[in-house]
Amino acid sequence: MNSAEWHARIECGGQVAGAGFLVTPTTVLTCAHVVQRESAGLTVTFTERPGSPAVPARVVARGGWAGGDTDPGDLAVLELAREVPIAPAALAPVDTAHSPTAPRKLVVYGFPVGFDEGTLAEYRITSPQLINREWIQLEAWQPAGQALAPGFSGSAVTLVETGEVVGMVTAEGAPGVRNGRMMPTEVMVRYWPGLEGLVPTSDHATADRARLRGLVERAVGAGLECDPVRLYTASADRFDPLPPEEGFASLWSAALFVLCELDGPGAAGTVTRFADQLESLLRVPAPAAEPEAPEWAPILVELAHSGAGDDLVRVEVSAYSGGHRHPVDSDTVPQSRLRAYVQDRIEAAFRCLTPGADELIAFALPRDWLDWPVDRWECAPDDATPLGCLYPLVVTDHARRKTSTRHVLTRAWMRLDSSPGAPVHRVECAGPEEPGRLRLRLRRPGACLAGFATAPASPRTRPHFDTSLTAPAPVIVWSRNGCGVGQDEDCGGTAGPCTGKMFLDELDAHLARVPPAELPRHVLALREEADAEDGHWARDIQLLWDDPRCFTDPHDTTAHVRSPVA
Repeated sequence: MNSAEWHARIECGGQVAGAGFLVTPTTVLTCAHVVQRESAGLTVTFTERPGSPAVPARVVARGGWAGGDTDPGDLAVLELAREVPIAPAALAPVDTAHSPTAPRKLVVYGFPVGFDEGTLAEYRITSPQLINREWIQLEAWQPAGQALAPGFSGSAVTLVETGEVVGMVTAEGAPGVRNGRMMPTEVMVRYWPGLEGLVPTSDHATADRARLRGLVERAVGAGLECDPVRLYTASADRFDPLPPEEGFASLWSAALFVLCELDGPGAAGTVTRFADQLESLLRVPAPAAEPEAPEWAPILVELAHSGAGDDLVRVEVSAYSGGHRHPVDSDTVPQSRLRAYVQDRIEAAFRCLTPGADELIAFALPRDWLDWPVDRWECAPDDATPLGCLYPLVVTDHARRKTSTRHVLTRAWMRLDSSPGAPVHRVECAGPEEPGRLRLRLRRPGACLAGFATAPASPRTRPHFDTSLTAPAPVIVWSRNGCGVGQDEDCGGTAGPCTGKMFLDELDAHLARVPPAELPRHVLALREEADAEDGHWARDIQLLWDDPRCFTDPHDTTAHVRSPVA
């Protein structure tokens, strides 16, 4: 779809009266003086969609224009008789039409006499000063350029670089003078509050809003089938309003609800999440290629019981680069010094990685330590940023590092290389399937990700967790703060919201369409969001991700730098 399609030609009684532009699937803005003959019959034609019929319209709001050339409020809001399948115009942030260093080229698309199909005019502004608190003066970009003749009134004034709207033409210049006036978007909002949510106010909001609009345009053009209500519900935070009782008529309606109806500090986050979810639905699988190992450069931190007391931990740190293992250090340390020791050795391990390689921090843990919050450990003594919010970080079961298990996992990952997503096999906290049946499901060729509603220590699902480890499932995900219901209690959300079920629902929405090899990066992004937002569902997410091709044989003959035989 072409973004220029939102330009509109306004006709009254079959005669061209001026221009307008689409701001929602059913709303067009134009000048009040363009539609003063509304009673003669008002129609809107989108000339950039050749052959499309004119759409009947009616005026539903006016800016208070009194009829004179210099009267303020020359704005009219038109409601179309039906929704049109066209991406609405995107509005630029306030004050972007003027640059203090050099004039910015602005483009106007109007319908003067002899140009029923439309024509372009290039203009600029030399000062952001408002005339009578209402207009900004436009001056021709070139002395011999197209003048703002009748038929340009109501045209959107757009930035040539982005196509974003900065205002609307309200008047042409005097005969022989190539200038005119526009009403900037911040003034238009004064006369029609419905426009307020569409005018970005920050660079961050602009990027997110522009991305969301582009994704919706792609989705509509591709005929994507999705439930707009479910998409909004999965994106909204706890302070956002509920979706309308009647639902959303289209994906555009849901997107514009997010862009226009939400405000407050959490609105930007909802826009981002909505765009992220839509982007995941649009992701097209890459063409099948020869299987190859992911290009991760892992740093492996192996923790084990020392055998010399509960307070002592055996630690080995290695770096993998260029297909080779580089031992960094090993020692037995008390738990009180464990974090500091790991911080220091991870920093040293980075010196062994190929410059620019994609780092991956992997903790190989005993099974009874798999729920340790290693992703929340500080990355350095002078930096409290959690490791899992700075680097892709995964855990794996130390017992799965035996040769036979690595062989089975390697075969599974070679199948997963061509998989466009990681469908979640849900292990609910209430009434889970028998462990034996779960093993059968996880050993099927398409199996990838086992998602648990409870932590590994839960008596109800501990046998299922052990089964997933030994199957072996390539990926297992759970929340350390999952459903805490005991073995003999009922669950399933009947007595109230179940945190485990909510976690699995979010997991489905965010990760099911992510290629398995990319899961560590996506979980990193989720952890960053959770660290910045109270109550985020991924705050305590634990990712067991195990691709043996990232590591050389853990039982190779390389002597460790601190081993007795080194």
